[in-house]
Amino acid sequence: MKRLLCLSLSLLAIVNMALGGNIKPVTGTFINLAYQDVRNKYTNPEGMDMTAPELWEAKIEEMSQMGMEYLIFMAVANEGRAYYPSELMPHHYPAGRKSPVEAILDAAAEHNMRVFMSTGWAEDQDDNLRIPRIKQRQMDMMVELARLFGDHKAFYGWYLPVEDCLGPVLTDYAVEAVNALTDHARGLTPKAKILISPYGIFNSDFDHPNYARQIERLKVDIIAYQDEVGCVREKFPLPRLRENWKRLAAIHANLPIEIWANCESFTWERGTNDRTSALIPAAPERFVAQLEAASSAGVDRIVSFIMCGIFEAEDSPYPLGQPELSVAAAREYVAWSRNCTPLRTPTDECVTIARCSEPKIVDGTLGDEDTANSAWVRLPKGTTEFSLSLDKACDRVEARLGVLNYVPSGVCLPERVALYGSADGEHFDLLAEHRPQPWQNNRHDAWVEEIGLDGEMQGLQHLRLVLTCPADCYVDEVVVR
Repeated sequence: MKRLLCLSLSLLAIVNMALGGNIKPVTGTFINLAYQDVRNKYTNPEGMDMTAPELWEAKIEEMSQMGMEYLIFMAVANEGRAYYPSELMPHHYPAGRKSPVEAILDAAAEHNMRVFMSTGWAEDQDDNLRIPRIKQRQMDMMVELARLFGDHKAFYGWYLPVEDCLGPVLTDYAVEAVNALTDHARGLTPKAKILISPYGIFNSDFDHPNYARQIERLKVDIIAYQDEVGCVREKFPLPRLRENWKRLAAIHANLPIEIWANCESFTWERGTNDRTSALIPAAPERFVAQLEAASSAGVDRIVSFIMCGIFEAEDSPYPLGQPELSVAAAREYVAWSRNCTPLRTPTDECVTIARCSEPKIVDGTLGDEDTANSAWVRLPKGTTEFSLSLDKACDRVEARLGVLNYVPSGVCLPERVALYGSADGEHFDLLAEHRPQPWQNNRHDAWVEEIGLDGEMQGLQHLRLVLTCPADCYVDEVVVR
C-alpha cells in the first residue's frame, strides 16, 4: 500500500470541513535570488547560475503549474550588488544579459501572476533600518525600482523586508519603520499593495492592551504572518498555532488589512534553526496540517517561504531542491491540492463498532501534534493487539488509524500494521497489512499520519488490529467504513 498523505485535524476542524469548507492551498511563494549561507544549499545552490533568465522562465512556469499566483521577492540586491539594472550599484549578473528580476517579471506576466517587489537588501539579510544609511539605501532602491518596473504588467506591490518580531508586542520602532517605507512606496506607486511578513506568533501576548493597537497602527495592506513551524520555535508548535491564528483573525476582522499566512514548508537537514544547516522539504503531513491551521481561522490567503526550491517538478530542466525529497514533496502536495480536503472523515459516516478492547481508540477524539494530548494511546515496544466487533456483518471494510510521529522524543511509526478479520470471532484471516515508510528527515518535527487498511471477507463482523512497534507508538482513533 502506498504511503498516504494525511492530515491531523481537531474535532472542530473536522466539523468545519464536513460542512463544506476546504483547506486553502498555497497560492504564493517567496523568490530568493541571493545565496546567503548553508540554508540555501539546495534552494539556491552555489554551483548553479541563479541569474540565468532561462532558469527563471522555467521556474516561474513550474510555479504557475503548481498553483502559484503571487511571487514575492525576498531581495533584489545583496552585498552591494543588484539583481536588476541598477544605477546605484554594480550588477550581480553578467553584462549584456537580461537581469533575473526582469526575467521573473516577464515570465510572471506571461502566466498572469502578480509580483511583490522587494525593497532590500541595502547590504545583506541582516539589514537594520535603525542605521540611517541602510534605511536611505532601501528608499533609494525603491525610487529606482518604481521607475524601472512600476508600470510592468506583473508589478503588484511591495514587500518590505522588515521582519520584526510581533511578540510579545510589536515595537514602536517597528511600526514607525514600516510606515515610513509604506509612505515612501505610496508616493511612488499609489495603487501598489504593501506587504510585510513578521514573525513572533509563538510568543505574542495577545491579551496585552497594546497588542492589537500596534497592528492597527500599521499602514500596510497585507500582513503575511510567518507561522514559524519550520523554525521550530516551540517543541510542539501546531496545537497552539491553531488558537493563535484565530486570535490574529479576530484582530483583523476589524481592520482594513488582509491577513495572510506565510506557512513554512521547510525543515532542517541537520541543526534546528541554524544558518549552517540546509533547508529541505518538511513531511507533507506536517505542511498540510499548517495549511489546515491557517485555513480554519479564515485567513485570506496562504503563501509560503518557500515553494520554489523546496518543491520541485520532476522533469525540471533546472532541478533545485534536496535530490531525494523535493520531487517527492511536490508530487504529494500537487496530488493533495487537487481537492484540498482532509482525509480523516467524521465518524458518523462510518461503521458502528459495537465493542473494542481499547475504548479510547473508538471514542471519536483525535490527537494532535503533542505527546501530552490525552487522546493518544501509548503503545510500548513490541506487539499490541486490539480487538473490535462491528454492530453488523459486512463483506468489506476500510480501517483508518491515526498515529503520531515524533522521533525527537522516541515516538515513531509502527513497523507493521496488520488487519485480521473473522465472521465467527474465532477463526481470523489476514485481510491487509501495511509497513509505514517514514519521511526521510524526521529529526525536528511532530506530525500525524493516517494508516489505511482495506479488506474483504464474506460475513465479516470481527476485527483484530495488530501493531508491531520498534519503540513507543501513539495511536488515537480507529475509524472503520
